[in-house]
Amino acid sequence: MRILSGIQPSGALHIGNYFGAIRQYIALQEGNEAYYFVANYHALTSVRDAGRMRQHVFDVLADLLSLGLDPRKATLFVQSDVPETTELAWLLTSVTPMGWLEKCVSFKDKVQQGLPADHGLFAYPVLQAADILLYDADLVPVGQDQKQHLEITRDIAERFNRVYGGDEDVFRLPKPYILDNVAVVPGLDGQKMSKSYNNTIEIFDDPATIRKKVKRIVTDSAPVEAPKNPDDSSLFALFKLFAPVEELAEVERRYREGGIGYGEMKNRLGEAIIPRFAHAREQRAEWAAHPERIAEVRADGAARARATARRVLDRARAACGVD
Repeated sequence: MRILSGIQPSGALHIGNYFGAIRQYIALQEGNEAYYFVANYHALTSVRDAGRMRQHVFDVLADLLSLGLDPRKATLFVQSDVPETTELAWLLTSVTPMGWLEKCVSFKDKVQQGLPADHGLFAYPVLQAADILLYDADLVPVGQDQKQHLEITRDIAERFNRVYGGDEDVFRLPKPYILDNVAVVPGLDGQKMSKSYNNTIEIFDDPATIRKKVKRIVTDSAPVEAPKNPDDSSLFALFKLFAPVEELAEVERRYREGGIGYGEMKNRLGEAIIPRFAHAREQRAEWAAHPERIAEVRADGAARARATARRVLDRARAACGVD
């Protein structure tokens, strides 16, 4: 199977990124043909400083490599290193109805958060469609919040195929790959963990910072002895991602029966998160000390990605007569 997914370089990666996407990237690089990219064109809607953008791109590459993404097994590249992306986006734009984009939940949500309603934000799903269709992807690991955009990608591909395909489809229709039990990871305030909400625990935070952030997780005022519903607790939902099965069963029982307080839960959560990424933190320091190695991975990934992208773009150009 051919796998394709991307992640924006808009700030430090957090544990929501890991469980919602990166963990899947690492698993799916085994036995598949995987393409993973740093989506810096998409990040232009929120990052407007050139120095920060370059640093964020470097950081995401280093982070992914440190977490176990293997450039010998997967193609890791930067979106802007493949100029075929923006050309295909324009071809797709020419067949995409405005009404489809106006209905996108992501656009509406970001506008409500006060982000400027520029064309880049509005046309985000078309560029995302180009990202996916350019590599003939079969599966796209995405968070639950991105599922609608993948559906629009399929709609755009089907429309292009109908308009220009003739006897043979131009684009392959991708399918989403979502782990439902961790599709949305709660942040410190109980909302979805997101840099936009400033409620994240970063993957590469040092142990002291992790403990400090965990103590800020919002809880109700239920006393220690009161029974609590673990299904309604964002603290328990986070703990569930890290705890061994036996410890999780014990904590869930005490939640339901009463006898466990939020202070104890926060201590347990912090001590569960810290060792989970200890090896990755060591690897991160090693990669950061050798930026030339990251540059080599980036260049190699760009060459491999462009070879695939060129074939698909040529197919699309020929279909609509601009070859």
